[in-house]
Formats: sequence, structure tokens, C-alpha cells
Amino acid sequence: MTATRINHARTLFLDTPDVARLLGLLGLPAALRLLTDRLRMEYLRWPDFDKAARIATYSPQGVIELMPITDGHAYSFKCVNGHPGNGAVGLPTVMAMGALLDCDTGRVRLLSELTLTTALRTAATSALAAQALARPGSRSMALIGNGAQSDFQAIAFHALLGIRDLRLYDVDRSASVRLQRNLAASGLDRLQVRVCDSLAQAVRGADVVTTVTAWQGAARVLTADLLEPGVHLNAVGGDSPGKTELDPAILPRASVFVEFPPQTRKEGEIQQMAADFPVTELWQVLAGQAPGRVDERQVTLFDSVGFALEDYCALSFLQAAATQHGVGRWVEIVPDQDDPRDLYGWMLARERFASVPA
Repeated sequence: MTATRINHARTLFLDTPDVARLLGLLGLPAALRLLTDRLRMEYLRWPDFDKAARIATYSPQGVIELMPITDGHAYSFKCVNGHPGNGAVGLPTVMAMGALLDCDTGRVRLLSELTLTTALRTAATSALAAQALARPGSRSMALIGNGAQSDFQAIAFHALLGIRDLRLYDVDRSASVRLQRNLAASGLDRLQVRVCDSLAQAVRGADVVTTVTAWQGAARVLTADLLEPGVHLNAVGGDSPGKTELDPAILPRASVFVEFPPQTRKEGEIQQMAADFPVTELWQVLAGQAPGRVDERQVTLFDSVGFALEDYCALSFLQAAATQHGVGRWVEIVPDQDDPRDLYGWMLARERFASVPA
């Protein structure tokens, strides 16, 4: 009896319906908890990773970025865009895809959508930072900018920090109404959601202020006069050169925490400051190597731009969860060859092209 040869070259492929189905099976709050736990675990391995700032290509309409990272065993990358005008042509502002590879062989183990998953990992990273930096017992959050990322931020902070009072503000009130409607349909227990008429109304007395706007330019979404003692700022929207959300007068008044300084100094809120402006890396706080919040009145700021380690975690999470729950399909992006040296012979055997008359 001839043994069936195992196809070691197959790749697990997840498209957006696959990831949506997987999140439905897990439940979004549970998925966020699992991903946040994985993020914490991998951030504690920070020195093990070969890290680099992302490679960006800019155009007048937006940016396309490549984000690679490896720990020597697995290699991942994400290709992601940011085009604020995409709504006019029926496309999301942010779209992404990525892969997880085996360093020993170069085999692509997972090829996945990352548009939906980027929103998930961004929210999980925000919650992870807030767990370390926000005041214990924080229960209120102002969510400024109510686009595609905002739902995930709201659910993450409710599930992982216990936020109960959520204030929404967007220059487009219909975006806030949509978010309020979505959160009501999610059946989140004990979450009060209010649409505010002004930025000041939203942030007044909030324990956490999250800014996640899409404007591609130097904006001052949050001004220094609105800053209150003890608040934790979660600045998410500023993620490329020339794109900011915070009044620069806020930064010297805050303790600033970042993912990867060489990238954040070019793309984050701190691009507005001198090159030696003091920051603390988030992994150092998680590892107990640097202090986070030290008192109730301290203003903390997580200047989040998104880093490749977070996508590495997200892809690893997807691979494990999809395999466990049987989601996705196996594809051959590498030929399944009896003789790996005979690529042409494999092509002929599979009748990959038809004869063309002379």
C-alpha cells in the first residue's frame, strides 16, 4: 500500500469572512482578551525580536506601508495603507494583508486578511497599555473620532478595563450615532453610551481619552486647556509623518509611553517635539524595568502608531485559533512537487498552460 505523501507546502488562508466567522465563534470580547494576553507575552520577549521601523511609500492621497519583524523562528509582515479619501470610492481608509513564515524553511504558514484584524489588534494594544498606565478603577472614557476603529476600541476598553461610561464625539455626528447603535446591538452589559455635542463635553472628567481620527494632516483634536490631572491619553490616529491629533503643549505635561522610538519619533505625536524628548518604551513598563503611572494626578500618554510586533501577535493568534476551530482553507501558493528541483516538470504535469498553435 502506497503511503500518502504529506504536502508540507500548504498555506492556511483566511479571508475577511473567515476572520469574521472566527471572531463570531470566539466572541469579540473573548478574542480581545486572548489577543491582549498574547500581546503581553510577546512584549515581554521584546529583546528577542529583530525590529525595524516600517517602510512607507507616500502619495498625495495617502500611504502604503510594509511592516516586517522576526524572532529568528517565525517571520511576519503586514502590508497596510492609509487613504482618508477612500470613503468617496467605497473603500475603507485602512486595508491590510499579511503573512506568517517559518524562518527555517521560508514556508508561508499563514496568509491572511488584516483589515479587520488590524482594528482588533490596535484596540487590544490600546487596552494593554491602559491596563498599565490608566488610573486603577477607571470607568469613563471619551472616544474622539468614531470611524471604523472606534467600535473595537470601545469594546476592548469595556471588556478589559471595565469602562462603563462612554462619551462619543465626532465632527460628523452621524458617525457617533452609528457607533452608539452598533454598541447597543452588541448587548454589552452595563455600558452607558452618550453622543456628545462638543469635544469639551466628551472629555470633561473622563478617566481615559482616546483619539482615533483619520484626518491626514497636523490637527489639534485635543487641546491643552482640556487636559485634566490624572487622565490617561490614548492617541491612536497620528501614525505617519505630518499627521497628529494632540496640541503639542500637552506633551511636556504628560509622561509619554511609546512602542518603538525610532518609528514613533517620525510618525507619532512626539514628532512635534525635539529629538531628545523623553519617552518610555511600553515593553519596559510591562517587564517592570521602568515605572508607568506613579500617582493619581499624573497625566499618561500612550503615543500609539502601530508596530510590527502587534501584527506578529495577531497573525500568531489567528493561526492558532483558526486551526483549533477549523476556520479557513488550505491553499497551495507553493507548488506541491515530488521533486522540488523540477518546477518545469511539475508545471507540465499539471497542465498549467495550453499549447498555442505556431
